Amino acid sequence: MLLACPKCAAVNRVPDERRDDNPVCGVCKTPIAAAAPFELTDLTFDNYVKHTEQPIVVDFWASWCGPCRMMAPQFELAAKQLPHVRFAKVETDSEPQTAASHGIRSIPTLIVLSGGRELARQSGAATAADIVRFVERAIGGKS
Repeated sequence: MLLACPKCAAVNRVPDERRDDNPVCGVCKTPIAAAAPFELTDLTFDNYVKHTEQPIVVDFWASWCGPCRMMAPQFELAAKQLPHVRFAKVETDSEPQTAASHGIRSIPTLIVLSGGRELARQSGAATAADIVRFVERAIGGKS
């Protein structure tokens, strides 16, 4: 399986049987399969999505957004419940190109991506259970 590093965008090959062994990036040593959300930037987003074979759930958010801040702990809980799905965050004010290229018009917005294409989208704050259901529906229950 290929997993891109969320920090340096290096592409790492991880054998399926080692996916649960907390692999780290061969270049910068950042954990690349942690069951926790990580930040993506305008510089790392496209490469990460293009080179990661697992489904990715992206939370488009802003620091000034109350519903975004309320949903952040729920997003973290959902990430722990779906360890074979990557959970990323994009701060729309500091990463405007990525937000614009994905047509983000309201926040928080969640997008599920797989193979570089969008599978599903939902806007508005959600609980961890709602996020898990949304992701499972989008990927067909294959977490």
